[in-house]
Amino acid sequence: MHTESMGVTMDQIVEETREWPEEDVAELVDRIYRAKYGDIPATVEAAWREEINRRIADLESGRVQGIPLEETLAKARAIVDP
Repeated sequence: MHTESMGVTMDQIVEETREWPEEDVAELVDRIYRAKYGDIPATVEAAWREEINRRIADLESGRVQGIPLEETLAKARAIVDP
């Protein structure tokens, strides 16, 4: 696996972006994805937007209840590092 490009490691990128606002990190990930794989097909993007809106509406209406982030992360950690 190649982890260094032009003298910048993945660890350096992670460290540099650690304190960035979420929106900036999301934009960076989106730009990397698009540079590597091209634009996301409009049908896929529309389907995700519809799914996101449905999930937000479900949460806001009380039809579903969210799980706290820390609880979710604890479950993920238990799976990855039992």
